[in-house]
Amino acid sequence: MIAQRTLDHSIRCSGIGLHSGRKINLVLHPADEDTGITFVRSDLGVEIPAKADFVTDTRLCTTIGHDGAQISTIEHLLSAFAGLGVDNARIEVSGPEVPIMDGSSAPFVFLIQCAGIREQSKAKKVLRVLKRVEVEEGDKRCALYPAGGFKISYLLDYDHPLLRKRKVSINFAHQAYTREISRARTFGFLHEVEALQKAGLALGGSLENAIVLDTHRVVNEGGLRYEDECVRHKILDTLGDLSLSGYPIVGAFEGELTGHDMNHKLVTAMLADPSNFRIEELVAEDAAAEEAAGEAQHA
Repeated sequence: MIAQRTLDHSIRCSGIGLHSGRKINLVLHPADEDTGITFVRSDLGVEIPAKADFVTDTRLCTTIGHDGAQISTIEHLLSAFAGLGVDNARIEVSGPEVPIMDGSSAPFVFLIQCAGIREQSKAKKVLRVLKRVEVEEGDKRCALYPAGGFKISYLLDYDHPLLRKRKVSINFAHQAYTREISRARTFGFLHEVEALQKAGLALGGSLENAIVLDTHRVVNEGGLRYEDECVRHKILDTLGDLSLSGYPIVGAFEGELTGHDMNHKLVTAMLADPSNFRIEELVAEDAAAEEAAGEAQHA
């Protein structure tokens, strides 16, 4: 049996919210089998399941909400849980967003590794894609289709010398999430960051937690962590957004120029028709992708 996983013990950290600029306290707790990932606004006492039905906004980040409470920028933490194969966890957040940390999921990976991961008594369940489902808007397109294991391919093509026709494909059966994806930071353009901050958004954004590009180069003094870091961050975001299906996915994703909104529409379209997928226990031939993603020593 391939078992479900949760944290071995609770662990906490704090950081700055990207959009609010507020200090946020974060506590990760173990959770029972079959409970999935649940967020809790600890300042309001409201629980919000990390599922597509609870998504309330996809502008700039993914936001979930329930009973008047919202939590934004959940995708990086969800990506870390998915990348390490954690099925069940309870996350307390003291404010309206998950702290941005360094703009990647690597700090969350480290936090989860420090807490430890333990196997549980029930079998891991996955969502197996049975039919191709595609969402398209203008030049943006993304799809999920049947495949063994789990794969993500993403094409980024912006009018910028560093971001023209950049494509990365990751097969999680053979490439470790911690090494290939987790360190990729969120990115933005200098003129957009300035406009957002004037509008009262991205108040916590800085060169410490994002890649910033001007018209021709990377502004950050240290440069890029990967040659194609921006595309890899899109894959990081995608993995977090897809986890809102409620299960690890057995299948393949391909995307072009998409973001949180299209990812959410794709998951919603997949779940809307029961003939598109099947929920089943993970079996040995499909476990390789899940195990490769969950191998902490490959960081």
